[in-house]
Amino acid sequence: MSKTVYVLNGPNLDLLGTREPELYGRATLADVEKLCQATAHGHGLAVVFRQSNHEGDIIDWIHEARVDNALGLVINPAGFTTTSVAILDALLTLDAPIIEVHITNIHAREEFRRYSYVSKVARAVICGFGTEGYALAITGLAAVTGAKE
Repeated sequence: MSKTVYVLNGPNLDLLGTREPELYGRATLADVEKLCQATAHGHGLAVVFRQSNHEGDIIDWIHEARVDNALGLVINPAGFTTTSVAILDALLTLDAPIIEVHITNIHAREEFRRYSYVSKVARAVICGFGTEGYALAITGLAAVTGAKE
């Protein structure tokens, strides 16, 4: 089995650190990638880290994770959370645990942000811990898959 975790990020997350820092904090996406790499390394895992503002890219990367027999997938679908049946359908093809991550607590925000297609297939959902949620997701994947501590 692969020891690779895919970490996929949806639209506008390339603007982390500058977009609404009062909500999303000052950490950049590069900071999040470093956090993910360090956390994964601590569990003997590798990370494929990607971001796109385009739904099709995210779907292609989910397919890639399936073909590569990824250990698991961490996804912050961002704006696609509430809209993308296509991402849901792609995730349904994956035979690995999926952890959904949101930087903010989506349940404490506007009503429209509270519904998630991704949650339908996620093993767990982490929200409201800021960018630290990514590290929690990778640690959780390591635990449920029996990866090295």
